[in-house]
Amino acid sequence: MDLVLDPPRGVAPIQLGMTLDEALAAVPDWGEPRVLRRPSRNSAKASWTLDHVGVQALAEGGTQVTAIELWWPGEGRTSTTRVLLEGDEVFTTPAEDLFRRAAERGWTIDRSQPEYPVIPGVSLGFTRQTSQEVERNADGLPRFVTSVLVGGKDYYNYRYQDRD
Repeated sequence: MDLVLDPPRGVAPIQLGMTLDEALAAVPDWGEPRVLRRPSRNSAKASWTLDHVGVQALAEGGTQVTAIELWWPGEGRTSTTRVLLEGDEVFTTPAEDLFRRAAERGWTIDRSQPEYPVIPGVSLGFTRQTSQEVERNADGLPRFVTSVLVGGKDYYNYRYQDRD
């Protein structure tokens, strides 16, 4: 199975702005999700595991999906589920290659938080942190990203609110 990132719209067939119930109905072949609704926080999420790849649809502050996050299978695990960004497999393409190709597309990569780089406006957020024993680059960061989040166009604006 291929999960194609379509920032800032979603990960087909789940689109940002759908209700969580619409998202659940859109992926019946993904199996039974774990659904957590927190009325006191006005948020909800649904989680699936697709051949070791974790997927979460997040409805933060309401009933509509605001972000979709995906996690790599984990150390020593492989998966037939591929997470694709413009043809690159996110969890098996070296992070530096992913970011170089993103820059070639005209996207700006914010690496001010090296373990949590983002591409604002698009809006993609990556994690380069793990407690597992994985291959690391010269800076000590994992060679590959360990998660990717697709959010709405302004999802990462909070990182820039205090900048002039």
